[in-house]
Amino acid sequence: MFEKLYKKIFPIIKFIPPEIAHNLAIKFFSSFKKKIKSDDPILNTRVCNLKFTNPIGLAAGFDKNGEAFEGLICLGFGFVEIGTITINPQYGNKKPRIFRLLEDKAIINRLGFNNVGAEKVLENIEKSNIENSPSLLGINLGKNLDSKDPFEDYLKLLKIFNKKTSYITLNVSSPNTPGLRELEKKDNFDKLVKKISSFKRKNSINVPVFIKIDPDLSRNELGDIADIILSSSIEGVIISNTSIHRSSDLINKNANQKGGISGLPIKTKSNQLLKDFYILTNGKIPLIGVGGISTGKDAYERILNGASLIQLYTALVYKGPSVVNSIKEELIYLLKKDNYKSIGKAVGKLNK
Repeated sequence: MFEKLYKKIFPIIKFIPPEIAHNLAIKFFSSFKKKIKSDDPILNTRVCNLKFTNPIGLAAGFDKNGEAFEGLICLGFGFVEIGTITINPQYGNKKPRIFRLLEDKAIINRLGFNNVGAEKVLENIEKSNIENSPSLLGINLGKNLDSKDPFEDYLKLLKIFNKKTSYITLNVSSPNTPGLRELEKKDNFDKLVKKISSFKRKNSINVPVFIKIDPDLSRNELGDIADIILSSSIEGVIISNTSIHRSSDLINKNANQKGGISGLPIKTKSNQLLKDFYILTNGKIPLIGVGGISTGKDAYERILNGASLIQLYTALVYKGPSVVNSIKEELIYLLKKDNYKSIGKAVGKLNK
């Protein structure tokens, strides 16, 4: 149903400014309901003591304010990550700030953590029925643009949301908040991780905490992050955020717009980064692969390179809601073809 409908309306959607189209999608999914079909047991997986009915998740950035995650879950996702959320509401960067690169199957955004703020998002979550859903909710946290102490922002947000979610993601890698990526530098990263670990311990917080890193890190920077995480209580790493680098192969006129690019152009880079990080950490840290994934083959490759879970975003825009089940069906076929009994058995196999 979705596939046919989306093929009919996408030629129209592409003439609607991207942010308006996105807001219409949020409005639609905020009231969308559909019976969730049970997943094939081969897709069931356990990560950080959380049971995922399937490993395909929606990346943060789509449902920034936690308005539509219940409807989005109905598309077949094993988990949905909302946010990025900041303590105080903020408008974000000046519009226009989202650009479609149709020929390149990509999106450039420079949104800048636009969201309604922690208090309102908390209300949205508390109104939901997520506790009775087979799918899991993740919450992505960031700092306000005018924050005087970004470390304190993350601690406050962790305190607010730790009992409302299956896992927390610390976003230190968006390219659209000035200075944010400085938190990935060795000393700052070490300080943040230690503060988070200490805060969790002192307050008996047990929710798994992941960190989302960017695809533009150097080999040395990646090594520093790996070392710090291995000796910390951080439970997982999401690889990767959007990229500020541009390939000379991009065709669309918007290719040089400022912001982070997502979708097909970062597929190879994100995949290689995940593979490198898996090797650097000897497979000891659960990894979530994201960036340019649009098929079951893409998802399977990321799993074989070390991803325990997968996230997508741009593929949902270009392929429509049916992409989730298409990926799952192809992934089931590939796992069975190679005689894997579960997702977990395939994780990292290309690196062993």
